[in-house]
Amino acid sequence: MDPIVIIGSGLAGYTVARELRRLGAPQPVVLLTRDDGVWYSKPMLSNAHAAGKNPQTLASSTAAQMAEQLSIDIRTHVQALRIVPEHHEVQTTGGNVRYSSLVLAVGADPVPLEVCSALPHSYAVNDLDDYGRFRRALEGARRVAILGGGLIGCEFANDLVISGYRVTVIDPGDWPLGRIVPEAVGRALQDALAGAGVVWRLRRVAERADVVESGTRLHLSDAEVVEADVVLAAVGLRARLQLARTAGLSVDRGILTDAFLETSEAGIYALGDCAQVNDRHLPFVLPLMQCARALAKTIAGERTAVAYPAMPVIVKTPALAVTVAPPAPGVRGKWHIEAAGPDVAARFENLRGELAGFALAGAANARKAAFVRELNENLQAKSETAGHASEVIATVRP
Repeated sequence: MDPIVIIGSGLAGYTVARELRRLGAPQPVVLLTRDDGVWYSKPMLSNAHAAGKNPQTLASSTAAQMAEQLSIDIRTHVQALRIVPEHHEVQTTGGNVRYSSLVLAVGADPVPLEVCSALPHSYAVNDLDDYGRFRRALEGARRVAILGGGLIGCEFANDLVISGYRVTVIDPGDWPLGRIVPEAVGRALQDALAGAGVVWRLRRVAERADVVESGTRLHLSDAEVVEADVVLAAVGLRARLQLARTAGLSVDRGILTDAFLETSEAGIYALGDCAQVNDRHLPFVLPLMQCARALAKTIAGERTAVAYPAMPVIVKTPALAVTVAPPAPGVRGKWHIEAAGPDVAARFENLRGELAGFALAGAANARKAAFVRELNENLQAKSETAGHASEVIATVRP
């Protein structure tokens, strides 16, 4: 029997393997990874410094330990070169591997910034090795410039300022987390982080960077100059698509799949940061977990479409607790704000006046359970009214 082959040893790949074994799936599983296959919690990277965690303490299991725990074959430092769908085969630097089902959990790469391309003290953190290099660069440094005021930028800013660094965040948006929260919540977080010591440079970008004796000099679009010892680029991720493209799979912002996580080629699936599921790209932990559970059932023989409940994202910023469940792309409506200082409850209501998303800051997080319950009820009612629309949508292949 040809094995189930998983490419990628991040949260997505390992969770699929774990779910398959939890279901009692008897098929052999081969996991291919281009790195050492160490298991760690990637979401912890952005708040590890203040917690006293280093790359060694973040790593919880070796590849050999994971192989034993999950009863799978893990092949480390093996690069997948090409998928040959007609032969159900993956060509790798360690030889050719046949598969019965193939799972692409190849992740994403940080979006490159031209301004950082020639800087010796510029970093992007996307995995444990990246974090190790970044941590070494912080030794002896005092000033950190973060390019990007989104989720990861804000989390790193809070973590580093707590750790005693002088942090400047540069972002073209009007407020932090601008893509996922309304202004009232973004401003509350901005003020809280500023109170902790973070310096904000919003509505501007770094246009040029010079290496000087004192470190790096960033020239901003308003002619201001910011000097830093270390520069952290945190402007987002770009799905790894090359392997899928060369195999002839349909791609867009991610590898296109239906609600069963199946790509345009039968028997090949994708999930996690590399996947665009039913036209939604959700690079967060909770959607990934939902996808992994559904996919494991499908591969094990119980064809299961992924269904998303309310999936709030908890922003790891101790300066101000923030939870956000963004409305789905394309949903029309407006934000309704209740605010008392830094405590903000924001409801996104669709054109029918139904809750379709929310954002909470500060003490308003005490209402999270009620918001989640209401949002889940609306999602359930929508599904029932549409006659189990998720199952209908799931049959549409890209």
